[in-house]
Amino acid sequence: MTQEHQTKGESRLERGRRALAEIDGQAGENVVAALADIAPDFATYLLEFPFGDIYSRPGLDLRAREIATIAALTAMGTAAPQLRVHIEAGLNVGLSREEVTEIIMQMAVYAGFPAALNGLSAAREVFGRCHPDARS
Repeated sequence: MTQEHQTKGESRLERGRRALAEIDGQAGENVVAALADIAPDFATYLLEFPFGDIYSRPGLDLRAREIATIAALTAMGTAAPQLRVHIEAGLNVGLSREEVTEIIMQMAVYAGFPAALNGLSAAREVFGRCHPDARS
């Protein structure tokens, strides 16, 4: 999604819903739905800011944004559920399994082996249930 793909007059929320569907598909919808009973306003913030504002900006394509996101979540080492969603998103926007694995391995240099090991475990789980026949 780039600025050229934004619809004139589209609200942040509408733009965010569209971006989320394009990037995360059903996994993103599941995250939003899971917030409905506890924090529906937070679900709106999630749609408006990260997806409606940041992911929709020009300058980086979705593939590059997911590379950065996978790297950051791996380095955090504390965000496995979000990392799994974004690994799936990376696959959705054109990253190969090999590229995802390399991104996570690269984080061993900056975030340590435990963070990279946890990231690789998340990737294994996603690869097993999403795109199981993809080789790389």
